[in-house]
Amino acid sequence: MKIVWMGKTKEPAMQSLTDEYLKRISRYAQVEGLALRDEAALLRMCGRAMPAQASKTTSAGKSTLVLMDSRGKQLSSEELARFLGDYRDGNPLPLVLAVGPADGFSEAARSAAQHTISLGRMTLAHELARVVLLEQVYRAFTILKGHPYHSGH
Repeated sequence: MKIVWMGKTKEPAMQSLTDEYLKRISRYAQVEGLALRDEAALLRMCGRAMPAQASKTTSAGKSTLVLMDSRGKQLSSEELARFLGDYRDGNPLPLVLAVGPADGFSEAARSAAQHTISLGRMTLAHELARVVLLEQVYRAFTILKGHPYHSGH
């Protein structure tokens, strides 16, 4: 699994939280956190080209792309856990969870994604959205393993 975001981290506190949650997730799954320059880099990494670069690789894909976007489907923590568990158990392609740039994903990126998930209806700073996603992925794996982290909400 890869968790990716656009741009460099500006806040040391956000980098510290990012590192902590990636470490926690790594106890349950192979995970990599990546900062990418832009959306085009994300689509290339996932085996998709921007419309001007479209080719046969666009539809084939090297991974499953899941965008975090306010227009996406809202999931509970348990539903996210079920999604991640089902994916892990039934899909051989790498899973890429992506947090977009400050101004959000383009229509081209949303069209290239297999899934779009919302972290909620409120607008979050993109660095904060990354930390929220990481915490929820960690929570999802603890739910799948029956770890008490999630119990009691």
